Amino acid sequence: MKLDWVAQPAAPGHHRAELNWQGKPGTAGAVASALNAWQRLRFEVTEEGSPGCDGTRYSYTPTLGVFTAITSAAGEVLVPEGRLRAAMAVAADGRDLADELDRLTGRAWDEELEPFRYAGDGAPVRWLHAVG
Repeated sequence: MKLDWVAQPAAPGHHRAELNWQGKPGTAGAVASALNAWQRLRFEVTEEGSPGCDGTRYSYTPTLGVFTAITSAAGEVLVPEGRLRAAMAVAADGRDLADELDRLTGRAWDEELEPFRYAGDGAPVRWLHAVG
């Protein structure tokens, strides 16, 4: 598997690569663990749901560390019931519920990674089309 690295317009002097891949469920975790060992990368690894397995997204930034979330078929973060209850309990103890929900949905990671998600000059752009 070869990555094509191109300049990253969001961070001059840095590079970006994209890769679409297929593998057995759980492969995204192994890929994210391997990338995390590099420590200076920003990355997202997304595994789409499959029969019997939820989708998963791993996001990493050097300043925030790793964020892991279960995702819907549309790529939205899903927050399990138990985690929502825990957030409500923490909020009842004086913390802001909105801050807890932002933490559970990975808002800080989304905000930090958003400028890096767009393809710049020469970066690959893939359009996905529904068929049928």
